[in-house]
Amino acid sequence: MSRRALLGLGGGLVAGAAAAGAAGAVAVDAARSPAPAASPSGADRTYPFTGVHQAGIVTPAQDRLYLAAFDVTTTDRDALVDLLRRWTVMAARMTQGLPAGQFDPASGPYDAPPDDTGEAADLPAAGLTITFGFGRSLFVGAPGAEGDRFGLAGRLPAGLIALPHFAGDDLDPARSDGDLVVQACADDPQVAVHAVRNLSRAAFGTARIRWTQLGYGRTSSTSTAQKTPRNLFGFKDGTANLKAEETADVEAHVWVPAAAATEGGADAAWLTGGTYLVARRIRMHVETWDRSSLREQEALVGRNKGEGAPLSGGTEFTEPDLDATGGDGKPLVALDSHVRLAHPTQNDGVRILRRGYNFTDGNDALGRLDAGLFFLAFVVDPRTHFVPMQTRLSAQDGLMEYLVHTGSGLYAVPPGVPDGSLPTGPDGTPALADDGPFVGQALFA
Repeated sequence: MSRRALLGLGGGLVAGAAAAGAAGAVAVDAARSPAPAASPSGADRTYPFTGVHQAGIVTPAQDRLYLAAFDVTTTDRDALVDLLRRWTVMAARMTQGLPAGQFDPASGPYDAPPDDTGEAADLPAAGLTITFGFGRSLFVGAPGAEGDRFGLAGRLPAGLIALPHFAGDDLDPARSDGDLVVQACADDPQVAVHAVRNLSRAAFGTARIRWTQLGYGRTSSTSTAQKTPRNLFGFKDGTANLKAEETADVEAHVWVPAAAATEGGADAAWLTGGTYLVARRIRMHVETWDRSSLREQEALVGRNKGEGAPLSGGTEFTEPDLDATGGDGKPLVALDSHVRLAHPTQNDGVRILRRGYNFTDGNDALGRLDAGLFFLAFVVDPRTHFVPMQTRLSAQDGLMEYLVHTGSGLYAVPPGVPDGSLPTGPDGTPALADDGPFVGQALFA
C-alpha cells in the first residue's frame, strides 16, 4: 500500500502522528463567481487563498480532508494575533504549492529547524484549501474554564451558540469543540496533513491540537460539475446539496449578512461575509447495516441504492414527491425516511452547504469498525439552519438506529483576506510582516 493510500485509510494513525509532529480548470475568487468545475487531473490545480470569502467553502469539494481543532494555551492577545498572522502567510503559501516558510525544507540556517517539514516537497498543490474558524470558547471560555481571556466576549456572534444535546448524541469531549479550527482539503492526503502539521508546529507555545479528523472519499458535491459520491452505507449522498453555482441560494443560506452579524446589538460586524461551520463525527454501525435487507435500507434512506432516485420515481435529480402513495395507501417516501425529514419543504425552506467525508479510524475492542461520516456543513445561522433540522432527524429519522454522534463542533468562519493585501518577499511570494493582514483581523480591531 502506498504511503498516501495509507494516509487515506488510517485516520487514527495519521491523526496521532501529525499531532505528535506538531479536524474549474482555473482558480477563481469564489466570492466573485461560482467555484470552477474540477479539472480531470487535480494534482496541479491551485485555489487562491485570498478573496472576499475564505476558500474551502464553495470550492469544489476535494477528495481528502484533515481537520484540526486547537485550544489556545496563552492569555496573551498579542501572541494570538501573531499566530493568526503567521498562519495566514503560511496558508497563502502552501495553497499555492510553496513551502510553509521562506526557505524550502532543505535550505536555510543549517543549525536551525527547517522552515517546512518537507513531506510535501515533491508533491503539487493538489487543490489545497485551508479554512480557519473560531469556536465559542475563544470568546467566553469553555464551561468550567477561564472566561474572556482575550477581551472578545462582547464580539461573540449571536449564532455561535452552545449546541444543544440531541437524541443519539454520545459525544466525546476529547473529539469536540476547541478555540480554533483549521480545515485542510486537498486531492492528496499527504498535502492536507502537511498543511496542518506545519500550522501546528507554528502554534507551539500559543495553541495545541485538541482533536483531529482525517477524511477520505468526499460524501457531498459542492459543484454541479461533480458526480454524487457514496457514503459508507453504499448510498449516493448529497444529491440535493446546495451547489456553488446556485449563487442566490448560497447568498441566502451560507454567507452571514451585516444585519445578522449585529443582531441584538452584538458587536460582531467582523463576521459579515463569513459563515458558520458545523462539524459532527457520526459513527455508522456498518456491521448491523450490512445485515439489513435492501428493502429496509432503501426505505430508511428514501432513495434506491443503484441510481439514487427517490422512491417516488424518476432519476437521481428528480424532486421527491412526498405526497405520492403506493397501492397500500402508504407514502412511497416513508415518513421516517432521511430524504423526507431532511427535505427543505419539511424544514421551512432551509438549505445547507455540506462538505462531508468518510472516515475509518480502526476498530473498537469488539472488532467493529470505527467508521462513518464526518459531517461538515456551512450555514448562515446554526439556530435556523442546523438545530431544528438535527432535532427532527435525531428524534424521527429511522437511520438513527444505525448512527451515533461521537464528536461535535461549531465555529464562526470569518470572511477572507482581501486580494492583494498580503506583503511579499524579494521572490514575490507571500511573506510575514509585523503589520500584515490576517484571517479574522476585524475581530481584533
